[in-house]
Parts: sequence; structure tokens; C-alpha cells
Amino acid sequence: MFGKSKSTTTKSAKIDTLIGQNTELRGDVVFSGGLHVDGTLKGNVIADQDSGSVLSVSERGLIEGDVRVPNVVLNGCVVGDVYASNHIELAPQARVKGNVYYKIIEMERGAEVNGNLVHRGEGAVDAPAAQPLLTREPVASDS
Repeated sequence: MFGKSKSTTTKSAKIDTLIGQNTELRGDVVFSGGLHVDGTLKGNVIADQDSGSVLSVSERGLIEGDVRVPNVVLNGCVVGDVYASNHIELAPQARVKGNVYYKIIEMERGAEVNGNLVHRGEGAVDAPAAQPLLTREPVASDS
């Protein structure tokens, strides 16, 4: 009744690209298939929402930027919003400092989300693409 039934889609996904533990990438990464992150990625991670693409982030992995991937298995840290149009699994060491938009979510004891959990049902429209932060000029005072 309450047994664990793990999804075979995310567990047995083929890894096409590996970002190693001692690697730091700066800039957006657009991929299809499987991407595994053991290192640091400073930029957005994007995959076609209609693909079966899978992003997995190990406990040593860090992503500083938004994630827009259909299937996510997270056991590391993401500083930014996560848009998982199909499935997200938050393992015990997962840390998200941002909002998580999901259709199906699995969250294990110990995982943390410092932001909102937002359910996105069938036919939900994706949020607009991430925009760079605009800085305002200081307003001069007349005194």
C-alpha cells in the first residue's frame, strides 16, 4: 500500500554528458538526453520540454541558475528556480534556493526547498524565460 515504486524513467536514463567533480562551467547549457552534474555550473540549464531529457545532480553538484528540464533528479544544490515539466525527485541532500515548479514531485526526508513549491498540472503554460537582473541607477536627492 505504501511501498516505494520508483520511476524507471529517471533511474535508468542514459547519461550523454558528464560535468566532472573538478569542473566549473560558466554560461548556459542546452542539452538533450541525459546530463549528470558532479561539478559546478554557473548558468541556466535547459532541455526541450517535450523531450525525455533527464538532469541528475549529485551531492557534489552545484547549479547557480535556472533549471528548465522535464525530468530532474537532485541530490546537490540549485540556486535558482527549477521548472520540471514532468517529474522531479529531491533526494536527501537536495537543496533548492528558489522556487520549484513541478508536475510530479518526490521528496525524501532531508531535502530542502527554500522557496515555493508550485504544482503545474496538464496544459500549464511555462513561465517566461529567465531575464537578466536590471540594476537601477541611484536617485539623486535635491537636498
